[in-house]
Amino acid sequence: MKVLSASARYRWAVLSRVLAASLGGYAFTWAAIVLLALLWPLPRAQAVGLATMLGFLIYAAVAMWVFATRSAWRAWAGIVAWTALFAALGWWLMQGAAT
Repeated sequence: MKVLSASARYRWAVLSRVLAASLGGYAFTWAAIVLLALLWPLPRAQAVGLATMLGFLIYAAVAMWVFATRSAWRAWAGIVAWTALFAALGWWLMQGAAT
């Protein structure tokens, strides 16, 4: 089994961060937009519009945070954990709104 060189490990770490920022950031932003739209006490259309506009800032902040963390593993762990929490809360609020 061939051991990766330091250069190859660095490149894989950068690729992992790029994927975390793009794909993970998209999922996180989607979950945050849904949650914000459900929580804001505004008419539904206004809450969705405001949450969507704020989503651009959220996505940019998540992408910057991914590259500011110590490791790609921490970036993935943080994105997965917060996305799961926001998605679960959004799902729970939508179930409550449906009844």
